[in-house]
Amino acid sequence: MAVVGSLVAALAVGGQGVASAAAAPGRCGERTAVTVFRDGGVPLLDWRENLEFDGRGTLWVSHIVRNRVEGYAPDGTLKASFPVPGPGAVRRGPDGMMYVNFGVNPLAKDGGVMRFDPTAAAPRAEKVFGGTPGINGLAIDSTGNFYLSRELATGILKVRPDGTRDEEWTRKADIFGANGLEIVGDQLYASVLVDGSSPVVRVPLADPARHTTVTRLSHTVLDGKFLDDLTLFGDGLVVAAFRSGELIRVDPATGRSCVLVDGLRMPTSVRVPRAFGDHDGRRELFVTEASGRVVRVTIG
Repeated sequence: MAVVGSLVAALAVGGQGVASAAAAPGRCGERTAVTVFRDGGVPLLDWRENLEFDGRGTLWVSHIVRNRVEGYAPDGTLKASFPVPGPGAVRRGPDGMMYVNFGVNPLAKDGGVMRFDPTAAAPRAEKVFGGTPGINGLAIDSTGNFYLSRELATGILKVRPDGTRDEEWTRKADIFGANGLEIVGDQLYASVLVDGSSPVVRVPLADPARHTTVTRLSHTVLDGKFLDDLTLFGDGLVVAAFRSGELIRVDPATGRSCVLVDGLRMPTSVRVPRAFGDHDGRRELFVTEASGRVVRVTIG
């Protein structure tokens, strides 16, 4: 979620009327514990936007306000820090390189994707492509195509590995206000920020016009959750709800949902640890917050 995204979304959902949705999700019933992996600072001013594991022992975090990407060891030690203007979503590509959106600050004149080598002694980000302001979320498929969400526009952008846009695909993926993106098999899942019913949408990669709503997580606009990033966890999805401070588990097959954990401080992204010390991806999740914290959620 961009720095002012929640404020804009609040105005947007206010005039939509009552959303047609099932009752808000109840508790999952699993025992959870939240521990601080990295302390925050001044809320909003220390906003950490997104995170991703490189599979080589480093957690990469985008620090949107300070225009930095940071790398952390499994014990929380800062290993690397380098400049990226307005960094947003961070993802590992099929080539093993790390990719990060830039220009996710609303004042940015340009936006796009940069990449860096996570194995470098002193990583440096280089531009892959620009010309895409107003972006937020990022997903990368197995052949290197980029998918970019936009909070205040219609259509999830598809950009080919050579930097050219697939305009037809984008036109068919005509979803307004998408935020988090996650690819599971041949499906792209998107959380929608600017919709008072808090929907999660499924987009077939081969036929984006056939996108469908998996579930709606709010029963009225007053309960709008401002959905942010999401990730695959086990055989389901976990979605970060910025406004309500929750992680919500969603079954993509049935649309059933439940609240896995609450009481978080404006969660912006959630990921499963991968090859990260002794951290267990079967029962742990890492979360960034607009408070500046990075927290670890243990389930069970």
